Amino acid sequence: MSRILWLVAALCGLVMALTPVAGPAALASPKPSPKPSLTPSPGAEGGTEELSKQLDDANRAYIDAQNLLSASQERQTLLAARQGELEPRYAQLRDETQTITIAAYQNGGGMRSAATLLASGSPSVFADKVSTLEVIARRNFSRLRELTVVRDQMAATRAAIDTEVGRQQQQLAEMARQKAEVEKALTAAQDAEVTRQFDAATTVSGKTPVTVAEPAPRSPDGSWPAESCDMQDPTTEGCLTPRTLHALLQVRKAGFGHFVSCWRTPPQPYEHPKGRACDFAADPTGFGGIATGAALEYGTELAAWLVRNATSLGLMYVIWFRQIWTPAAGWHAYSSGKGDPSSDHTNHVHMSIY
Repeated sequence: MSRILWLVAALCGLVMALTPVAGPAALASPKPSPKPSLTPSPGAEGGTEELSKQLDDANRAYIDAQNLLSASQERQTLLAARQGELEPRYAQLRDETQTITIAAYQNGGGMRSAATLLASGSPSVFADKVSTLEVIARRNFSRLRELTVVRDQMAATRAAIDTEVGRQQQQLAEMARQKAEVEKALTAAQDAEVTRQFDAATTVSGKTPVTVAEPAPRSPDGSWPAESCDMQDPTTEGCLTPRTLHALLQVRKAGFGHFVSCWRTPPQPYEHPKGRACDFAADPTGFGGIATGAALEYGTELAAWLVRNATSLGLMYVIWFRQIWTPAAGWHAYSSGKGDPSSDHTNHVHMSIY
């Protein structure tokens, strides 16, 4: 029996000797390095729906006023050019009319004309003088009539210019009011604990592409037409408005080729489900952690390019690295995030279109 027990113990020892001991590395399988996500994390926009609505309403009103101001300034320029054409013509007609009046007087006017005709030595002389007076009278009448027309046109042009100046003053006042509304909304959303100011995005570095965006189509009066989400979004299975698609394509054309995601499934809030927003990842292949190095530089350059072409593209606001830009108030600290790279917008540039 002892011999059997000895053989069993020997066999067990042999098995244990041949079995490798599992150390920490063997017990825990190595984790693959995290890959960038193709979709932002939940609540990636940060902030509240109330803040989004305030920014949406105020910036829309500001952009409307800005468009009306631009259209009014263009009309004023055309009216001023027309006025510049009329003034020399008016001066010329005035001088010609004075010359004709003097000639009419010298050739006989009023009772003097009658006396001149009666003193004619012969019927042929009488006929010649009648013809001369008739020609002078016709020329004088024609010039006076044209002079009156040009004078009335000048008065109407001056009145139209005054009207445009009044409109511009109204639009400037409206823009100032909406600017105050945007600043008020952003100030109310500030977090006193947020002290970092990322102002690099307010400037354009030497590496920012010099490509100028092609302007999106406008209405005849210079305003942005209302659009529906009826264009295929090339970044998702959803849709975009024509103006948003135009902006996306212009960004691509300018050389920004990193990963992009635009449309999102309703009922998520904000502009994404409406096809009026895109998120441009700082990393080449998706939404990663806080951007650093080349990714940080890429996002800054993209934000600067968007701001520089905001008027042509119809931008409503841009968010990047805890900063938000609006046409009404420029760059302000954006502290409505939740502390993660997506809601803080430290891993992507957000673009909202009017």
